Amino acid sequence: MKALRLLLITLLALLPATLGLTGCHSVESWDNDYYGNFDALWTVVDEHYCFFREKDLDWEAVGEKYRAQISPDMDMHAFFDLCSDMLAELRDGHVNLSSWFAVSYYREWWSAYPQNFDWRLIQERYLNFDYTTAGGMSYALLDDGKVGYCYYSTFSAPVSDAFINDMFLSMRDAAGLILDLRDNGGGELTNVERIVAHFIDEPILAGYITHKTGPGHGDFSKPYPYSYDPVSAGVLWLRPVIILTNRSTFSAANNLVQVMRRLPNVVVIGDRTGGGSGAPLSSQIPCGWSVRFSASPIYDADMKLTENGIDPDLHIDMTPESIYEGHDNILDKAIELIVSLDSGTSDNYTLKSAIHQ
Repeated sequence: MKALRLLLITLLALLPATLGLTGCHSVESWDNDYYGNFDALWTVVDEHYCFFREKDLDWEAVGEKYRAQISPDMDMHAFFDLCSDMLAELRDGHVNLSSWFAVSYYREWWSAYPQNFDWRLIQERYLNFDYTTAGGMSYALLDDGKVGYCYYSTFSAPVSDAFINDMFLSMRDAAGLILDLRDNGGGELTNVERIVAHFIDEPILAGYITHKTGPGHGDFSKPYPYSYDPVSAGVLWLRPVIILTNRSTFSAANNLVQVMRRLPNVVVIGDRTGGGSGAPLSSQIPCGWSVRFSASPIYDADMKLTENGIDPDLHIDMTPESIYEGHDNILDKAIELIVSLDSGTSDNYTLKSAIHQ
């Protein structure tokens, strides 16, 4: 199986060469003071971050701006904040600076938008606190069994083929499935492959990945394709699927949407995803702090980046009025669409046609 995980392992194995750690090349070093640590941080990002062109960012100017603010008598917390502010210029949720006392995190990719999700509301009003949960997935049947509902909260929790099989068998009489990825901040990309394998009956091209080949902002390898195969022994779900998204659908969750939206029986409703299509890399600066950032761009099957998010097929925001009345109008719309399919409106009635009516 041409898994993305194997490609990532192969490409990351090449990174020591690009980091200048081989053979006859000299290894750049920095003093362990504020200026040396700042220069080390700026340089490793300059040489290995992968989205400078997409972010339209003059990193040289950014470095000059923040280096000028360093003061030898500033304390380490102020220096950490200054470095964090510099990294925030990348506008990337995959970028973190980690010290023993704090971790920086860029939040504006989701904080400036409606949340469009309330798990407590769904548990209370739709599931009656009666659902099955394991491995980050919680599922139940809605609308007298006509609609399957699954909320996947994090790709950091391992999900098994056996659990997915059991879930789909419990939904065998449902007309369609709602896969809720709202507030899913990502995690292990291997879980993307495992999930997609249950929704396809033939191999599919999932996308492409590249890696840095040099320090220049445009130094990248050729794109390497990766594909997914159907599950070898398990239950396939080939009925209609509605994926629910919000701005906090990020990283591996964004990647799952990127692959699934190409399937003919899948539509996406809710808000634009948060993006995050770069595989991260970690490095360290002299004082021992670590920095994590996007290093390898992942493209969709059309060689398009989804770093800045994926638009839904149907955009819906939750409203204060609907929340006050105990309704998730994004979920309500998804239920309505699947129930309308079950009613057999016409032979040509599909999810993709229904969302445009």
